Amino acid sequence: MPGRNPLPTVDVLIEVGDRIVLVRRKHPPDGWAIPGGFVETGETVETAGIREAFEETGLRVTLTALLGVYSDPARDPRHHTISTVFVGRAEGAPLGGDDAAEARLFGEGGLPSPIAFDHARILADYFRYKKTGEKPI
Repeated sequence: MPGRNPLPTVDVLIEVGDRIVLVRRKHPPDGWAIPGGFVETGETVETAGIREAFEETGLRVTLTALLGVYSDPARDPRHHTISTVFVGRAEGAPLGGDDAAEARLFGEGGLPSPIAFDHARILADYFRYKKTGEKPI
């Protein structure tokens, strides 16, 4: 798409105890996703991550780490996006809100299907990071 810039997005891997929160998308593309969304004008990626996490899960998140930046032009079938992906911590039970039809806690061994966007890759990077401390590049 000449002349059109990628859109900035943010995703937050929300840890609650030893599990993470995923949301079932209310709108296409269908599937389960890491809570997140578009960065609004005037917002930092950190502020956008905290806001999106709250809007989609009802959880107040404290960001704890930057996992990485994901920019594959094919990562979102709707348009080219660049996502800054954080790890965060929260307490309580997630409730689906905003663009999320449902929000639930999952462990590595029981992830739902299908996973939307490139979030299967991000989840694999996250679980590797938690085991080894190695971040993707």
